[in-house]
Amino acid sequence: MTLVADPPKRQLSARQAEVVAALLDATEMEVTAHGYDRLSVRNVARRAGVAPATAYTYFSSKDHMLAELQWRYLRDLPPVDEVPGMDREERLKKTLDGLVAAATHSPALIDAWTVALLATHPEVKHLRRCIGIEIHRRIASVFSPDVDPTVVRVLETTLAGSLLTAGMGHLAFAEIPEFVTGAARLMLAGSP
Repeated sequence: MTLVADPPKRQLSARQAEVVAALLDATEMEVTAHGYDRLSVRNVARRAGVAPATAYTYFSSKDHMLAELQWRYLRDLPPVDEVPGMDREERLKKTLDGLVAAATHSPALIDAWTVALLATHPEVKHLRRCIGIEIHRRIASVFSPDVDPTVVRVLETTLAGSLLTAGMGHLAFAEIPEFVTGAARLMLAGSP
């Protein structure tokens, strides 16, 4: 089964895209400076140099801003191209390196994303779905179509659990790619 993220609800003009980019940059700066609890759409708008009403034109909440920021980091990752001589395990580790990098820009962002991505706002749910689909697509791209789809789902779950475990301080974020690759190695032992 192929999963596809829904297309954006609307196309932005060049000026609108600049405003959204400024708001997302300001979101990251505000979270880094003040943390999730003190983050607000109003403060982000002030930092971005736009009116709060303008910010609310694009984002319904601070959780929506944070989910969009996470989605953009993930979406903008370069593809992991097949390199001659790179085996499946190396390609998986390289893919996981990118996914972990997209999720771990700073401790403040990690904390904020942990809360924001669990919000029940429709916009956040949509972005959470897009994020999940992109993670699935990237991990699945490492494997041939004849690999049991359960392997990909288990690796997605292992990645999510590893990120949570690292966020709690029980695993280093830098160890996650090797840990998840090791899980794949165990599941695929003896597979073609």
